Amino acid sequence: MTINYLGNYLGLLRLVAIAIALLPVFVWLDRGSRERGYNLQGKTVLMTGGSRGLGLVMARQLIEAGARLAICARDQAELERACAELTQRGGDVLALTCDVTHQAQVEQMVQQVKEHFGAIDILINNAGTDIVGPLENLTMQDYDDLMQLHFWAPLFTTTAVLPEMRQRRAGRIVNMSSVGGKVVSPHMVAYCASKFALTGLSEGMRVELAQSGIAVTTVCPGLIYTGVNDHGLFKGQHRKEFTWFSISESLPVISASPEKVARVAIAGLRRGAAEVIVPLPILLMARFYGVFPGVMTNLLSWGNRLLPGPTEGGQERAFGRDSHSSWAPSWLTYLSDRAARRNNELPVNEPKATTEVKPVSPRAPQPEETA
Repeated sequence: MTINYLGNYLGLLRLVAIAIALLPVFVWLDRGSRERGYNLQGKTVLMTGGSRGLGLVMARQLIEAGARLAICARDQAELERACAELTQRGGDVLALTCDVTHQAQVEQMVQQVKEHFGAIDILINNAGTDIVGPLENLTMQDYDDLMQLHFWAPLFTTTAVLPEMRQRRAGRIVNMSSVGGKVVSPHMVAYCASKFALTGLSEGMRVELAQSGIAVTTVCPGLIYTGVNDHGLFKGQHRKEFTWFSISESLPVISASPEKVARVAIAGLRRGAAEVIVPLPILLMARFYGVFPGVMTNLLSWGNRLLPGPTEGGQERAFGRDSHSSWAPSWLTYLSDRAARRNNELPVNEPKATTEVKPVSPRAPQPEETA
């Protein structure tokens, strides 16, 4: 009996070893066949948060692939600049002003896209923002605002496009989450909570919508030097928070270019991938966290000790553009500052007088949609 058990066990180990050895081949064949099989030429894409940053970079690559593109954001002037650029590149582009945290506006926008282009083939939920600060200085409003933008907004847009996709038994949905939706990050608790929610929503939708012929892809990039720092919201010692965040986002090893992230995300869209995590160091970190969560959280706890502490009255929000220091912007943030100029972000040193701030309350600037 013992000999038979040992033989069966060794046989199972051999099968597992063969499967592991052949897995890269199967993955490569599957990825190649699905990517070649989905042509973006003539497809209608609706992308939220497509007027600047990562969204604008993705928009450029989508129109180069022949897609017809509808983009939305809240800033009309920003949309007009993005639309003019994309049109000059030969794109068939529709730009719509929409606050995606309002379901009625979302439904109206989707209807306008269908009237202009016809059926929506692809939805990319890209709108997002950052609120950075210690846990003690976060408020319920911070959690609510990020949940509205990162969870409810993608749910509103997805719900609006699903009936027609189900009827055609075809469609692709891409949810731009974050590694913050896979691994917690100190001083970004509200952000991570909302991105974890989006990741769960996206993965759950993939499971249930597959039988309707709809592929849902969750994209989880790490830090990207898109130039969005001036649009982020910072709390507590906001100048110090802005400094560490801006420098981290510009480090070439742990941060990725928006062009690379956009390219990998679109490749994942074309092959109908379940999940895309980029760049490679971030993928390895996410996998390590999944296997050794205790070790990883201990390491992150030590990292938290190096960040600025909470401060009395630190609940007030400050935009990144109002949080500059002698360290940021500087040569240490060169990559992100350069990207800001390329990707329709406000110039790093733009005078405050040219920027309108619409407050949620007398003390709190309204979050802006960024990638």
